Amino acid sequence: MKIYLNKILLIVLLIGASFAADCKPVIAVQNDSIIQFVFCSDLHFGLTKPVFRNKINVSAAEVNDAMLAKMNELPSLLLPNDNGIAAGKKINGIDAVIITGDICNRQEKDIQPASVSWKQFEEDYIGHLQLKDSKGNKTKLLLTPGNHDISNAVGFHRPMQPLTDKASMIGMYNLMIQPAVLKTEKTYDLSTDKIHYSKNIGSIHLVFVDAWPDSAERVWMEKDLRSVSSTTPVFLFTHSMPDVEARFFVNPNGDHSINEKDKFENLVTETFKDGSSVEEKTIIEQKAFAAFIQQHQNIKAYFHGHNNSTEYYNWTGPDKNISLPCFRADSPMKGRYSAKDETKLAFELITIDTVNKKMTVRECLWNTNPADPNTVLGWGISINSAL
Repeated sequence: MKIYLNKILLIVLLIGASFAADCKPVIAVQNDSIIQFVFCSDLHFGLTKPVFRNKINVSAAEVNDAMLAKMNELPSLLLPNDNGIAAGKKINGIDAVIITGDICNRQEKDIQPASVSWKQFEEDYIGHLQLKDSKGNKTKLLLTPGNHDISNAVGFHRPMQPLTDKASMIGMYNLMIQPAVLKTEKTYDLSTDKIHYSKNIGSIHLVFVDAWPDSAERVWMEKDLRSVSSTTPVFLFTHSMPDVEARFFVNPNGDHSINEKDKFENLVTETFKDGSSVEEKTIIEQKAFAAFIQQHQNIKAYFHGHNNSTEYYNWTGPDKNISLPCFRADSPMKGRYSAKDETKLAFELITIDTVNKKMTVRECLWNTNPADPNTVLGWGISINSAL
């Protein structure tokens, strides 16, 4: 009888232990080898969207706040069951939100000054960003300037009101470079106060370049990369695509000014070498950048905006002698496709496996049902890339 009771007691204890184990709270833990970024571009504060969620003439501030709300929902969502990294798993931590320029629209006719647009950006992306990284720290906000931001500061060949407004450039510089003494309207100098910097997140080296990696930026990049192991994957973030437009360069004509006749915008430091017209192709400039990529084989990806559509492609350079994976972002205000069909509005989620050196970039369709803002975001195209 005693043996029988002991057996019953043992069974009860085993069942109880099993039940207790099953009832332990499930804690979602992000693998330390996985890092994740949100990537978007061309926010264009100052513009209005003709139609958005059944409303007309909606401000960029409202549209961007709606996009940011969807970004804030990411940690609770599952990745799609595709063939990408961490497929089907909970997203959890976001290590950085990266925006590659045109934060403020150019202050041409009927467009508000950059100082007003920058305040709206701060209200949205600094005030309302609620994301945390995998360790529970506030997600980093990482910015580069676009051609509109720079033109607001240096002037443009069409009338602007005011003629110049450095607000977004000063704001970005102070946030990203964090000088000991903050720059002001009087002390900020566009020719020397470049918004370029680098960050190590996990085992990835992120390089942020001012507008486009021209010869002056490559001198700075060369120095930066000296401290980076040749086996460390490097990502470049900038505004323009690799096959940059001629208008970005310093005017090669006359007094090199920004003027209505020549239409060069003087956005970078380098003077245009391929000719005297903005209609020329940038062959010399692109070849020099392609040579830089050849010398730095650990540059594994190039992220940019400017053309306002989701696109994943390989840039081969003018001589077709390289293959640089490139990732282009949609614009919430000027999307090539999403401007006509708001269900195509998108930002990108970058998921990186640092141990196996692989990356998946997924398109996040954040407005699939304009009639119902509470609709969970959808998943668009995605691509895997070796690092």
